[in-house]
Amino acid sequence: MKNTVRSIRGLALVGVASLGLIAMTPALAESDFATGNGAISADARVDFEINIPRFIRFQVGSAGATIDEVVFDVAAANVGDGSDVAATSNGTLAVSLLGNVGTISLDATTAAALTDGTDSISWSEILTSSSDAALDVPAIVDAGTGAAESVTANVGTRVVNRTADWTFGYDNSNVVAAGTYTGRVTFTASNP
Repeated sequence: MKNTVRSIRGLALVGVASLGLIAMTPALAESDFATGNGAISADARVDFEINIPRFIRFQVGSAGATIDEVVFDVAAANVGDGSDVAATSNGTLAVSLLGNVGTISLDATTAAALTDGTDSISWSEILTSSSDAALDVPAIVDAGTGAAESVTANVGTRVVNRTADWTFGYDNSNVVAAGTYTGRVTFTASNP
């Protein structure tokens, strides 16, 4: 009886080891064998799979980690006269949006109005335009996130590949205290 139990255990271990070797055996490609007289053929099929990740690449202004600054210098004789003021630096920024996720939402977020530390200028004084209406500048509000712009696919059904030039101006519709007013807008491209 003892020898029988040992034999059964030995067979069980050999069986488990064999299963392990089978599990490690690489899968072999399909093959076909043909024989006969005249024209013959053999087929072997191969399946392919390509995995593409979801992505959005968005750039406003300079490439890399540079944060561009749009600067307006208002002449003293024109302060608050309602004449639009063009930027003296970075008034037009190149914009690029590339993604493979379908429609992309663009929005703009600010922490507060532009300020010199004491007084403020509303973001509504910043004029915006885009060279491509399909990649328009989203609404900029004094605090929070403005209404989003939807950018639809223009390559196939789910790829967005658009570029535009966004131009900024200063409306200059109010007389404000002297100072250097600063603020930051964060433009965000997203898809759920």
